[in-house]
Amino acid sequence: MKVPAPVKTSVEGFQVSVEEIEAILQHPPMKLPPWKDAYMKLKDERILFIRAMQDEDVPILLDFMDKVKKTEHDFYDIVAARVYTEILAVPRKRIKDPFTLVGLIDGELVGFANGRMWDKDLAISLHTMAFSRRGRIGWAMYYAKTYYALEMAGAKEWWSTFESYNGWRMAGLEMAQPTKPFPQMQHELGGATVFYLTKEDWDARVKNYARDMVGDDLHFDPSAELKKKNEKLTVPAELQL
Repeated sequence: MKVPAPVKTSVEGFQVSVEEIEAILQHPPMKLPPWKDAYMKLKDERILFIRAMQDEDVPILLDFMDKVKKTEHDFYDIVAARVYTEILAVPRKRIKDPFTLVGLIDGELVGFANGRMWDKDLAISLHTMAFSRRGRIGWAMYYAKTYYALEMAGAKEWWSTFESYNGWRMAGLEMAQPTKPFPQMQHELGGATVFYLTKEDWDARVKNYARDMVGDDLHFDPSAELKKKNEKLTVPAELQL
């Protein structure tokens, strides 16, 4: 769009570099603590290794989410479509202060969870996905990212919303999360109802409940052997959704 200048100027225009534009579009990141490699023993005895997403994981995860997008039940299609953009936004620097976790068993992807920091006091839950029907992996991944937001990143409040009935039952209902007034306050994922946890609620009851549902707590002392097994991410040959 062009609008005539209201005064005579000595120059007709300026050349702006993309680096200067990027400085405006991409805000400086917060100094968030890194996620420390951890593991949990699931109720089916398998060992779930949870680590941060790495750069080399991105193309593998994007290809996998392309497949999940074709699953037209239990809202996997819309969740996978949104997760695809959230993963891609990390290397493209188009998401503010994200934290992205992958859950692996012997290197194979079985769970995914992500969120982002709104500011130093508020963390936003984005998505949680499980790709194995046993072991309560969804519980474990949601617990891990909530733990990161409230215990490690220092947020005072945690906002979620739920696209699937299973997700709402697991976290919204069973964790007894209250809601913010609607429509005055809406979650960024489609303007849905905001379910929330305060750090006080987490400490008082939800943390212990979620941990009991998984059957174990996070252990941040994985062996070198366990780390090696899960260093390279692979995806399931067949979807189990």
